[in-house]
Amino acid sequence: MKIVSVYNSFFKNNMFMKMLLIFSMISIVTIITLSYIIFLSVSDSTIRRELAIQKAAMESVDRYIHQQYESVQNMVRDMHQNEALSANISYLMSHTYADYVQHLTNGYYANQDDYSADVLKHFQNIMDRNADIHQLMLYSAERQDMSMFSPNKQFKKLDTSAAHSYIPDVMAMETPNISAPNYWIRKEINEWSPDLYAIRVPINNTQTLRNLGQFLVFFDSAGIGNALDSYESNFKGEIVVLSAKGNVLFDSSSNYYGKKYPYVEVADSLFDQTDMDSMKKEKNMYVNKFVSADQGYVIVATVPVEEMAEAYAGIRNTIISISTVCTLFAVLVPAFFIINFAKRTRRIIRFTQKVKYGNLSARIDDTRDDELGQISHSFNDMLDELNLYIERVYKAEIKQKETELVALQARINPHFLYNTLEVIRMRAISQGARDVGEMIYSLSVLFKSLVQQKKNYTLKDEMEACRLYLELFRIRYKDIFTYTIQLDPVHNQHPVVKLSLQPIIENYVVHGIQTERSDNKLSIVVEEIGDVLQVEVRDNGKGIDPARLAEIREELDRPEESGQMFGLRSVHSRLRYLYGPEFGMTIESTLGEGTLIRVRYPHTEGTGV
Repeated sequence: MKIVSVYNSFFKNNMFMKMLLIFSMISIVTIITLSYIIFLSVSDSTIRRELAIQKAAMESVDRYIHQQYESVQNMVRDMHQNEALSANISYLMSHTYADYVQHLTNGYYANQDDYSADVLKHFQNIMDRNADIHQLMLYSAERQDMSMFSPNKQFKKLDTSAAHSYIPDVMAMETPNISAPNYWIRKEINEWSPDLYAIRVPINNTQTLRNLGQFLVFFDSAGIGNALDSYESNFKGEIVVLSAKGNVLFDSSSNYYGKKYPYVEVADSLFDQTDMDSMKKEKNMYVNKFVSADQGYVIVATVPVEEMAEAYAGIRNTIISISTVCTLFAVLVPAFFIINFAKRTRRIIRFTQKVKYGNLSARIDDTRDDELGQISHSFNDMLDELNLYIERVYKAEIKQKETELVALQARINPHFLYNTLEVIRMRAISQGARDVGEMIYSLSVLFKSLVQQKKNYTLKDEMEACRLYLELFRIRYKDIFTYTIQLDPVHNQHPVVKLSLQPIIENYVVHGIQTERSDNKLSIVVEEIGDVLQVEVRDNGKGIDPARLAEIREELDRPEESGQMFGLRSVHSRLRYLYGPEFGMTIESTLGEGTLIRVRYPHTEGTGV
């Protein structure tokens, strides 16, 4: 409702403010729309650039993991290419560690100084060359035991038979080449570090191609982070490597080790595609995937929307600043010109109001030659011509009317009439006709009030004239007629038109009173309704036939006088001419019940006439 009030106060009747409002809205909406489109384009470009950096980092991680897988494959290949080493590995996998040591001690090889055939030395050299290797393990399918090599140069041979371990079942299962370390293997070697991933390759006999067991390598996941060093300054978000079962193999933020990763379902991702996925926005995250289905892992990169927004926050603020400046310029500059035109227009309106109230000497001071200036010049010229016309015609007619009025008034000597009525009144009283004397007195005072010229004629004066007139008929009809007048003293000095109520009362006495009744009544009530002072004259007389009432209303609204209903039409016409079409007189009547006439005066304007 407050918006409606502001609109009614400032825009409803103000053409220039409407123009300014419409133009401002169009400008603001246009600038905001263009700014938003530019912001979307720039932010999308920024997001794509950041995601491209992220994808490059993911590719670097994939290359690193693939290199580690290739290194394990090379380890196995080297084992097969070195016949002595391959024979020793087969011997170690098919015998106890004590037998293997005895085998070496017996001088099985011709060259005793060739340590390249020693399995323990060979695997120790591998671990020395690759610092990311955490554990090396050889599983023997025949003996169901496991040889474990640690970075601290410790060697253990563990019994993992099916009698007390699930490791044989685990080794028999087909699993992806790269995965998370198996729980039962972790338990057997007592290794629970979460940031590990495993690469497993089968070991076969080079002669018979019979499977001897499995070669299993545990890598530290921290090594994957080294592949991201070159992207550390530009990289946003985090990168996670997930196994086929959803285990976290690597986490750049170290937040998800040993937990379920919430943003990607790996089981579905492995069958989606094998290359870079299109960017998706899930759970307030930008998510990228790189799927390596043949190796059995998924690389996931995520960036929070808030973090990504920081990348284009500066551009956003710049666009907002430029848009604000453009909006202010687009609104204030036209507003300056429109307000200037509005001031000149209001000056012309104020001038026309002065002319409306009779100030024909007013002139518009506007020397410009635009449209408003031409209107001002034309109005000034029109007033000059109007003044000349008034001098030639209206003043001559007014003087003629004044001369005729003086002549008419000179024919009547009010003092002679007052004195004559007073003689008649005293004669009636001396003869005992006191009611006749009161009637003559009321008539004398009424006549005096009507003839007497008063500068300010008020509602109190009009009510007094009505009271005197009603007193005449109250005395005339004695007990069959009564009247009431309700007038708040606060309205006594309100200026009104002379004889604007008395003709209405006279109309009731002439046409409405019923002498055969004993309860004839007339009431006059004055009340204030908003900016209107309303007088209600209500009677219980004969009433008016609906057809006749329609004729009366039509006659009152005629622009030209037809000579009928002179009294009522005179009241209605004078009030409308003086105060406007919203004022005047309205009539309501019901046949046999009475008549209600309302007379409306302006509450703050008007002069007695």
